Amino acid sequence: MCELLDWRRPNGQPKTIECRALLERMQEAGLIALPALKAGRPRGSRTRVLVGPDPEPAVTDASLAALQPIRRQGVATPKERTLWRTLIARHHTLGHRVPFGAHLRYLIQATSPHPMVLGCLQFSSPAWCLKGRDQWIGWDDATRAQHLQCVICNSRFLILPHMHVPNLASHVLARALRQVVADWTAAYGVQPLLAETLVDPARFTGHCYRAANWIDVGLTTGRGREDRQHTRHGVSPKRIWLYPLVPNVRQRLMQAL
Repeated sequence: MCELLDWRRPNGQPKTIECRALLERMQEAGLIALPALKAGRPRGSRTRVLVGPDPEPAVTDASLAALQPIRRQGVATPKERTLWRTLIARHHTLGHRVPFGAHLRYLIQATSPHPMVLGCLQFSSPAWCLKGRDQWIGWDDATRAQHLQCVICNSRFLILPHMHVPNLASHVLARALRQVVADWTAAYGVQPLLAETLVDPARFTGHCYRAANWIDVGLTTGRGREDRQHTRHGVSPKRIWLYPLVPNVRQRLMQAL
């Protein structure tokens, strides 16, 4: 279907994940009838995560300056992917899931006083509809459909719990946003203009995002991506934080293509 419709990402790769999601929604609406699924993994099952010992289990109390230079290593090798999944599965409240659509993952690493892993980051495709975000930009449905690919979501952020380093989280966020713009553009052929993230206020304050100059634009309705029947309204609202990656971001996200 992607080939017939020429439905591709700017880097030329077919949008197979999005196409499958569209077909499933069309079937749910009674517009088409898809053939039976082939035998395979159960629907909704998660990728098996190989959980091993943490690379730096000892508590680390240090100043931010003592750990410099801190770098963000793109996850590319099987060993790096296993480590990233292990840390997220063990320490992140949402655990590990294969993200929907495009994504980039990073390991946060320090080289001083000795090499160590500090945490993990993931950027992925944004939410289709976020009322607070869309109102802040000024989007209607048609304009959002044109420009949504210019938004990226910080869908996982983890500082390992044994890392007791003041200001580390906000420092990593600020530096990571500079790097991901270039990396995302190179990987997918689209320059991201705006970053978003969702924070559960029942668990976290979002202080590190505020310290890194992200903008609080309100709460979600609490439904989630998969609530197609509108049955979860208000169940688990999340706070929406935005970060402009370019000047005049709202004007650029409103311009006709």
